[in-house]
Amino acid sequence: MKRLLLACLLAGPMSLAVANPEAEDDPWLVLEKAAHAARDLSYKGVFTYQSGDNSRSIEITHMNSGQGEYARVIMLDGLPREVLSQGSDIVIFSPRNEKVVIEKRRGKNLFPALLPVNLDLIKASYQARMSGKERVAGREGLIVHLEPRDSYRYSYKLLTDREFGLLLKATTLNQRNEVIEQIAFNQLNLLIVQDMEWFQPKVDPRKPYVMEEEVPESAATDSGSWKVGQLPLGYKLIDHIKRMVPGKAIPVNQLIFSDGLSSVSLFIEPLAKGARPKVGHTVMGPTNFYAYVNGGYQIMVVGEVPEATVSQIANSVNFKK
Repeated sequence: MKRLLLACLLAGPMSLAVANPEAEDDPWLVLEKAAHAARDLSYKGVFTYQSGDNSRSIEITHMNSGQGEYARVIMLDGLPREVLSQGSDIVIFSPRNEKVVIEKRRGKNLFPALLPVNLDLIKASYQARMSGKERVAGREGLIVHLEPRDSYRYSYKLLTDREFGLLLKATTLNQRNEVIEQIAFNQLNLLIVQDMEWFQPKVDPRKPYVMEEEVPESAATDSGSWKVGQLPLGYKLIDHIKRMVPGKAIPVNQLIFSDGLSSVSLFIEPLAKGARPKVGHTVMGPTNFYAYVNGGYQIMVVGEVPEATVSQIANSVNFKK
């Protein structure tokens, strides 16, 4: 009966549930199946994020009824932060002091949808091989090992559900093959319900809800005074956001680069008079930070990538004289 219900769930993309022994030998077909499964299936589960001593549990509900893709992510530890997404639009609800701030974001790949549907960028930057099997959350999975072709990215072990393809576990390894981050389901159920009552935030209703301050169209962003030069191979600009930051009078430019799997944010802002500049490199788990000052601008690059990547992106910013 259970298998029959799961088969009904896949009334659209039936091919996801069809066993194909030959496809299990091809790592790129396994990853392609995982990319589609994360978007096409309806599921609810709890996964754990671990990085060094930092660990937290997160609940996700995802539904695709053929009318669109919806997801709700709840942080189960610490502040009751929630993320709701519809398609590529993301809305974040987070308590700050005595209010709940609503932030809008453009789409970013969230677990288990870490892989893009188009794997071309990843194929250009990584080599893939099958590296065994493992059981996670009661499901048998296939392990694909992604190894970088250069020093500008980490390697990954991705465990996908053998039957339905959904990504069950993602492990990030540094250049010394040490685990620096891991995300894995510990509870997972596929859904057949179609109601949307769950698609609403449950943060404290007694607090006022306010929208994050938006950048006025007339605000000066001075992006014409700088440009980004040579990026590390494989990284492409996927987004450019101008946002207001509390305590700052001028919007901060945020440029986001990705190789299809790893992502890096570059922040550029005029250095305020009397402000103490941030300079140097720091690392926290898989995340590297690189900051310096150039031409009166504070430059900062942050990403779950090696130091060489954030350093090169930071130094690729050129200022017009």
